[in-house]
Amino acid sequence: MIEYKGQNLKFENMINQVICGNCLKVMKYIPDESIDLVVTSPPYDELRDYDGYIFNFEQIAIELFRVVKDNGVVVWVVGDATKDGSETGTSFKQALFFKECGFNLHDTMIYQKNGMSMPDTVRYYQNFEYMFVFSKGRPKHINLLKDKMNRWAGESSFGNVSSRGKDGKLKVRDKIITNKYGVRFNVWQYKTGFGYSTKDEIAFRHPAIFPEALALDHIMSWSNNESLVLDIFNGSGTTIKMAKFSGRKFIGIDIAKKYCEIAERRLAQEYLF
Repeated sequence: MIEYKGQNLKFENMINQVICGNCLKVMKYIPDESIDLVVTSPPYDELRDYDGYIFNFEQIAIELFRVVKDNGVVVWVVGDATKDGSETGTSFKQALFFKECGFNLHDTMIYQKNGMSMPDTVRYYQNFEYMFVFSKGRPKHINLLKDKMNRWAGESSFGNVSSRGKDGKLKVRDKIITNKYGVRFNVWQYKTGFGYSTKDEIAFRHPAIFPEALALDHIMSWSNNESLVLDIFNGSGTTIKMAKFSGRKFIGIDIAKKYCEIAERRLAQEYLF
């Protein structure tokens, strides 16, 4: 772990490290267009106590646009609090600002949980967060996950395929779908909570973790094994743990030393699962 206390940082020394410090200050040492993929979740709408730290979203979004490579991707996992009977809409405001910075909104995805924090009496039970996928141009790496069971595999479906022969006659043949699995939908469902998001009990000392599978799925979708993955709100280290597991390089930044120490312990495991 590197503790940032105002000293100069060398970018090459930051790779495959957890850095304890304010992400805005630390990112100043990341050169322009150096990061292939960002997978992160900000401490949004004060839904969790984060040692009193309030982040400057707009400055962070501007810095992310600077450090992310052309054709790179930012996955921004975010939700909204309900205050005075109304949802804040923070997620949408942030998405629109990312577009103002120059990012494309490549996909608006949903992270659906298997449960909810608490039932509501005036609206339907809330059990999802947004996963905004922003890109600088068209993403360089697009490895769409194909693990959705195709119910029509091997069967005639979706009408017929026709072609006209040299003799002018129309030839019709059945269309056969042979692939057993297809590209998944953009609503991703995960079991969450103790024992599901991760097997690392120490990770739950952080107030808000997302599933390891979520981080891994995005890393596999938008990068390759030469990529450098960044998490600016590193927390318990889920993103960088899965980056290491998948053979990527990584940088994890977090302002809270106690969470950086948790991330270090998770990275040091002999077996990542």
